[in-house]
Amino acid sequence: MTISFLRLCFFISLLSLLATCARHSLTETPPPSTAAIPPSTIEAQPVSGMVDSKRLIQANDEPGNWMSHGRTYSEERFSPLSQINEGNVAKLGLAWYYDLKTERGVEATSLVVDGVMYTTSAWSIVHAIDARSGKRLWTFDPKVAGEKAKHACCDVVNRGLAAWGNQMFFGALDGRLFALDAATGKVNWEVATFDPALPYTITGAPRIVKGKVMIGNGGAEFGVRGYISAYNVDDGSLVWRFYTVPGDPDLGFENDAMKMAAPTWKGQWWKLGGGGGTVWDSMAYDPELDLLYFGVGNGTPWNQEIRSPGGGDNLFLSSIVAVRPDTGEYVWHYQTTPGETWDYTAAQHIILAELKLDGVERKVLMQAPKNGFFYVLDRETGQLLSAENYIDITWATHVDMKTGRPVEVPEARYKDAPFLVYPSYLGGHNWHPMSFNPKTGLVYIPVLDFPAMYGQPEEFIYNPGVGNVGTDGIVGGLPDDQAERDAIGALIKGRLLAWDPVKQQEAWRVEHSGSWNGGTLTTAGNLVFQGTADGKLVAYRADNGEQLWDFATQTGVVAPPVSYEIDGEQYVSVNVGWGGAFALVFGEFVQAESLPNISRVLTFKIEGKIKLPEVAWRPTVVFNPPELLADKPTLKMGLASYQDVCMGCHGLNAVSGLLIPDLRGSAYLWNEQDWNDVVLGGKLKDKGMASFAGHVSEQQSLAIRSYIIQQAQRGLALQEAAATASEVAP
Repeated sequence: MTISFLRLCFFISLLSLLATCARHSLTETPPPSTAAIPPSTIEAQPVSGMVDSKRLIQANDEPGNWMSHGRTYSEERFSPLSQINEGNVAKLGLAWYYDLKTERGVEATSLVVDGVMYTTSAWSIVHAIDARSGKRLWTFDPKVAGEKAKHACCDVVNRGLAAWGNQMFFGALDGRLFALDAATGKVNWEVATFDPALPYTITGAPRIVKGKVMIGNGGAEFGVRGYISAYNVDDGSLVWRFYTVPGDPDLGFENDAMKMAAPTWKGQWWKLGGGGGTVWDSMAYDPELDLLYFGVGNGTPWNQEIRSPGGGDNLFLSSIVAVRPDTGEYVWHYQTTPGETWDYTAAQHIILAELKLDGVERKVLMQAPKNGFFYVLDRETGQLLSAENYIDITWATHVDMKTGRPVEVPEARYKDAPFLVYPSYLGGHNWHPMSFNPKTGLVYIPVLDFPAMYGQPEEFIYNPGVGNVGTDGIVGGLPDDQAERDAIGALIKGRLLAWDPVKQQEAWRVEHSGSWNGGTLTTAGNLVFQGTADGKLVAYRADNGEQLWDFATQTGVVAPPVSYEIDGEQYVSVNVGWGGAFALVFGEFVQAESLPNISRVLTFKIEGKIKLPEVAWRPTVVFNPPELLADKPTLKMGLASYQDVCMGCHGLNAVSGLLIPDLRGSAYLWNEQDWNDVVLGGKLKDKGMASFAGHVSEQQSLAIRSYIIQQAQRGLALQEAAATASEVAP
């Protein structure tokens, strides 16, 4: 064999450093947040009705609206509308489109309240749009500083807003929580949810329960202590805060839950940035039980041997936690991955439903977290009812129903030797929302499928403010041989999976050409909608997966669609714009598609007639590297340093995903001082490229430059060889 399967995955394992890198660009191009959009451009519009507890609890009585992140508090992402159905979806056409004017990932779920759509784009910019016509009503730009992108592990994205009263609420990337007037976009109040000096971020959408705005944060890889907070909708005052990881025991504990969690930790985790455990995405609420549920992320660092030497479950990492929304009082938890060591977050989408299990109607909570198991829990008690793997896995054999714990493969903890793990740190299912159709009884999951090799690092030194995963980054990048690189790319897969949560088995699947595909929407018209990485919005039959319709979106789609109704006419809408962690890091495997980022809202109806304008360009890299003068030790240092601080934005082996310009074509390569002025001096900090002084020495900075020159020369040689081959081809 030219390259063994193990070696293929061994190279893939260096992708585990994707979260260690900043989101920045060595270019003069300003970040989208500084584009020509005023901070708040207003065309006043009426607000028909106030959103309150009654409306949100009874959301099924208003199927024409989409008033909260998952449409209902149960987060099913199921629309009861059926005007668009399996019989006529082939007639679906574009009703209108709206340009978001950003050039990074778009992940938001739009809200539609009484004829007005509210959505967000990259850099936390908020838009209010007439949901019938696509006319812009107002725009609010919080003006997030470009250098904050340094702490955004997975692109400068935002997943949406929450509605309450006559206000719209959202969290900006830099941690400010805003309350905007729904009619004008004017700021009613704003509050900092964390110390801006710390490497937290916010990308998730808030939820509102009983007049309190619930918001978490991200940043676990960078060294933070996770928590979720509740703020008063009227003035932004803090009502309660629930920490997910205990602090220094010598300083005491905030509550009994932290006192309970502390013995499950070993060592001095609080000195490694706080332990992690950020609440960066999923929440759900049961108004009958009056319980708020949220998912908790990974530890800091990922590697438990470093984070908590001696083991322990490390509560509440990788857990689903239930609390009282009025006070934040702990009620119960279920930990999906005790002592997690693979970045197996449980921050993935949570759905509440009623299922008949063993002849008994049960109120359940469902989740398909990163670790590859699909969980069904009793949502009143947290009791595990069932768990089966929805994807092939190698780190565990099954979940023991007596203990509720996974039965691990001992070698999977990579203490003594590297181990090939399915799924990877990107998970079998990431943030992209799944949906549940109560008519078919199926859950529709956007699945990722590829492995990673984990290993102990030769040395670990905690570096505050940059990524600290604590796994072996591998001594080399991708192999030079292109055939071997192509073989690695073949391992990266994705699919739409229809899962029966009662039988805990697959009902049907659709394989995709790429892995990083969009969230799902399902409807009473026996439909499932999903956007794809290769630039389509697709409708499938919900009962059997038959493809019924597709539309070329001109850009990759990662956000989930929504459906709403105005004047008796049903619409389906999705935000498009290629981006996120995979798009930034996996340039080697996404440049073949070369889809640009075109950030838009696309909205469809039966017999829609609007056409998108033609795309007149495709991203390219212009190679013009200077002479390479570095020796082998310098290039080795450059590769290692690049992996530590650059790869997460600028891509594996310096091959960009082209959302950020490819460094191999950077003019800054031509002058050492100009290069250091950017990397160490912060010359472009206002444009998204923060200074890495204190994290990277001058010697390392110049070694990175030399490594990129080497990769630029390789890219140029491949480009010239391809051109020559094309000229001689018959």
